[in-house]
Amino acid sequence: MPTSSVQPPLEPQSVCHPITSSAIFMVATIAPGSEDGVRAWCADIAGLVRSVGKRVPAGNLTCVCGFGSQAWDRLFGAPRPAALHPFREFGVEGRMAVSTPGDILLHIRAEQMDLCFELATQLMTALGDSVKVVDEVQGFRYFDMRSIIGFVDGTENPVGRKAVGFTIIGDEDPGFEGGSYVLVQKYLHNMTAWNSLTVEAQEKVIGRTKLSDIELGEDAKPSNAHSALTVITDENGEEVKILRDNMPFGRPGAGEFGTYFIGYARSPQPLELMLENMFVGRPAGNYDRLLDFSTAVTGGLFFVPSAYLLEALAERTGGL
Repeated sequence: MPTSSVQPPLEPQSVCHPITSSAIFMVATIAPGSEDGVRAWCADIAGLVRSVGKRVPAGNLTCVCGFGSQAWDRLFGAPRPAALHPFREFGVEGRMAVSTPGDILLHIRAEQMDLCFELATQLMTALGDSVKVVDEVQGFRYFDMRSIIGFVDGTENPVGRKAVGFTIIGDEDPGFEGGSYVLVQKYLHNMTAWNSLTVEAQEKVIGRTKLSDIELGEDAKPSNAHSALTVITDENGEEVKILRDNMPFGRPGAGEFGTYFIGYARSPQPLELMLENMFVGRPAGNYDRLLDFSTAVTGGLFFVPSAYLLEALAERTGGL
């Protein structure tokens, strides 16, 4: 894994943008025969973000657009990102990181939900019948960056130049510099079962204290704690980080409480290794105890082209 000092030569999309108060996550599939319309739409995204964002300059509106492996082949053909492939499933029956349909991912962020809502509306209007939205989640910031289960989320995120180094592709994939990979999953939580645990038991599941967000010592943290299994190191023993921008969501009236997991990295490898550790275990069978209370109901892997390439893709003549 290259070090965080590598700076990509092309401007990325807003991958390393600060976490905001609101977000909309949209996953869509492309209708047969609609490839030309979707390609042309790639050139319109940046302009729509500017037009909507200009109405509330302090709203920090951004949008990241990514494409799945099969969609890339249909839309753009060769060359293709070196590490792009379909989402890989991990786990066993009853505890599975599932793969679900998805050609396009939109990650829309702002300090106000009205900005996210307006941009999502404009982007979908521009696409028209070219796509079908198969999953849409409106996320919100929950108190002091906590997930629905009550623990602070994203504490170990890299920041600044380190965030860029861990998430943005450099010269290891010529032609796709400034790009990134993003993995998404929608988790639903059994809050009745979770809330039946004592705070101490919850802390052992997560590996951190609930109130102060301090990591448990090695003598107190179980080897199958969530924070233990999601630490990844390279061949030199250096930690490889991902950038999480998870958001809580829910419908209390329907008893739905969830977390939308979204992780960015310059390669799918650390993302997939984390999932393998969580769902299979390290070693096998020593799986993430959080999965006794949380179920992944969606899963997708996408490539995020640089801002320049995203607009340039509108000029591609066709896929494979």
